[in-house]
Amino acid sequence: MRSIIKLGIAPLLVLLLASCVDKKETQSVEVNTPQEVKKNEEKTADVADQDFIDGMTGKIWHNYLEIKMALTNDDSGQAKDAAKSMVDSFSEDRAELKSIAAQLGDTDDIEEQRRLFSKFTELAGPMFEEALSGGTIYKKFCPMAFNNDGAYWYADVEEIKNPYFGDKMLNCGSVRKTIEK
Repeated sequence: MRSIIKLGIAPLLVLLLASCVDKKETQSVEVNTPQEVKKNEEKTADVADQDFIDGMTGKIWHNYLEIKMALTNDDSGQAKDAAKSMVDSFSEDRAELKSIAAQLGDTDDIEEQRRLFSKFTELAGPMFEEALSGGTIYKKFCPMAFNNDGAYWYADVEEIKNPYFGDKMLNCGSVRKTIEK
């Protein structure tokens, strides 16, 4: 009986050892010089380089940037989703901002979303500026938005990407104020 068990265990051990054998795969390591790292940093957009004095403003800022990018890309569905996410971030003392975000999240009309985004920016801009505790934000202006009435927006990078015209006039606008902390 013992010899039968030994015969059954032997092939099992061989199979187990064969499956554990490390198949040699080639590994490569890329070493970058400090100059190469710096060059790549310049090509990479800053993301979340802003800090705020409270978590609510930080969450709203994050959703605001998502909405701005969605409008820049003419993506009303993404703008709607980001606005719906934003609604849950507001405290009770920010009811008007919460209402505008809710309206933005309830429409699929991108022109209406852009109008609401402009209205939201007017009210939220001072909150962003006052609550910034670290990093840089940029207040930008497009003079041609809304039949040449113009409209502001905030961004986390200096480069102009216009949320009011999307691909039609992507680079229309200028930085009007740089807020650094």
